[in-house]
Amino acid sequence: MKGIIFDMDGTMVDNMMVHHRAWQAQFNSLGIEMTLEEVREKVHGINHEILKRLFGDRFSTEERNEISAAKEAAYRTLFLKELKLVDGLPDFLEECHANNIPMAIGSAAPPENVDFVIDHLAIRHFFQGIMHAKSVEQGKPNPEIFEKAAATMGLSAHDCLIFEDSVTGAETARRAGAPTIILTTTHAAEEFNAFSNVLRCISDFTKITVSEIMTSAF
Repeated sequence: MKGIIFDMDGTMVDNMMVHHRAWQAQFNSLGIEMTLEEVREKVHGINHEILKRLFGDRFSTEERNEISAAKEAAYRTLFLKELKLVDGLPDFLEECHANNIPMAIGSAAPPENVDFVIDHLAIRHFFQGIMHAKSVEQGKPNPEIFEKAAATMGLSAHDCLIFEDSVTGAETARRAGAPTIILTTTHAAEEFNAFSNVLRCISDFTKITVSEIMTSAF
């Protein structure tokens, strides 16, 4: 392990249910009824890909832009009062930084949301690279996002440990050839049983130490 890549939503911040509620409200405004469970199961990845996958050509590119922007604005309004890093992550970032472990972010979120989290929490200085939805041509599970995040540290993705929270994220890391630790903020641990690259599932960053990372003592 030469570097660490963090997914953001559901990994660094426990915000996925806020995203789900914002998507549900946006769909309802369009006359599309979806339960929160349906949103949880079907809505993942880059917004334009989500809308194209779920609704085909129902919406034009301009309409997809408008729907996406409205949903993300609603998300940021909902989440601002709850915004904080997952338990244990502030200390974990400080320890990694003190031990000269390079770190990057590889998120499927749009840049406005990435900046919203990073700048409100004042953590930009920890990361050598910050990749978001507009950094790539293809969203997760294509490994492009993790490959580009690794490149910002002068590394290959397979030389990095990736922290993720979703099944799609675990598959993305697998395709990148990278070992993965899962935060169980969004999915149950048993949902990752089929992934040989998943080293461990943890509820938060108090459950793992930097010394374990450095010695690969998993």
